[in-house]
Amino acid sequence: QVQLVESGGGLVQAGGSLRLSCAASGSILSINVMGWYRQAPGKQRELVATMSRGNSRNYADAVKGRFTISRDNAKNTVSLQMNSLKPEDTGVYYCNADGVVYGNFLRGRRPYWGQGTQVTVSS
Repeated sequence: QVQLVESGGGLVQAGGSLRLSCAASGSILSINVMGWYRQAPGKQRELVATMSRGNSRNYADAVKGRFTISRDNAKNTVSLQMNSLKPEDTGVYYCNADGVVYGNFLRGRRPYWGQGTQVTVSS
């Protein structure tokens, strides 16, 4: 099994910055894609940013130029630097790991999710 633990959420004023971090633990050989999703009240969960093991990055249009995703493949961690935050960035942010290869070389059949961390941006 794989566990994802997020940290770094909180309350910030519009225009401020926050950094989210996520660490994956368990018997992990590698993770293909790690990323962040968010869910605002009354809305569906949406992609924020993902990053492949080969350093390919994908961002939602709403966060391009403001958010930066990074990861450490050796440590199985992923971070999200969020700058110029807006009230519409408010929500619960979830870490995601997809394409896990376990220590026994078997491939995982499903993505893993963290428990979520709250980000609140006040106007």
